[in-house]
Amino acid sequence: MNEIMLMSDPTVAAMPVEECDEPLLDCRSVLRVDQRRSDTAGDWAHLRAGVLRRLIRAQELLPHGWHWLLVEGYRPPALQESIFNDYAATLRRLHPEASESHIHTAASRWVAPLETAGHVSGAAVDLTICTTDGIEVDMGSPEAATPEESDGACYTQAAGLPAQAQQNRAVMIEALTAVGMVNYPTEWWHWSYGDRYLALATGAAAALYGPWHRA
Repeated sequence: MNEIMLMSDPTVAAMPVEECDEPLLDCRSVLRVDQRRSDTAGDWAHLRAGVLRRLIRAQELLPHGWHWLLVEGYRPPALQESIFNDYAATLRRLHPEASESHIHTAASRWVAPLETAGHVSGAAVDLTICTTDGIEVDMGSPEAATPEESDGACYTQAAGLPAQAQQNRAVMIEALTAVGMVNYPTEWWHWSYGDRYLALATGAAAALYGPWHRA
């Protein structure tokens, strides 16, 4: 964990934002969008225009018959905060001796604190790959599995994965990095463009997207 820049690192929150005012777009007409985290407002199916463009381009780099399966895009701030707090509470129960600082850092392996979360900007996407008939390819752990649930297999470069899962992750990494997106290394499914995490990782002066509050 010490070798990975976590979302809880103060340098991520310190990155400035120069909002470019790109709209949130509904991805359902152009990408396969899963229903597992759907909401009545349709928030989960939306991403910033620049992120959606990159996913469309990256999909063209996938092997024939493979498609992105978008699981979750935009996430309202209240939902982001709730998910973080719930996971932090779980970690407190598992580790009652841990300090609040440790809990905050450990929680950020799986869900970003509100102040650095790419989902609340429409800049981050949780996704996997499926075949034309909708079958998800083997990625070595379920999408959104916590480090505890997956015994660390959720980490993008986790050791000991089956060869096929390693190969499938490599395909995902190659396609998405080719279009300028960045992975959060503790979650193989989490990719972003234009948020604070990408700005820091690439040495940009500022992030392009700040928190989005849908009308």
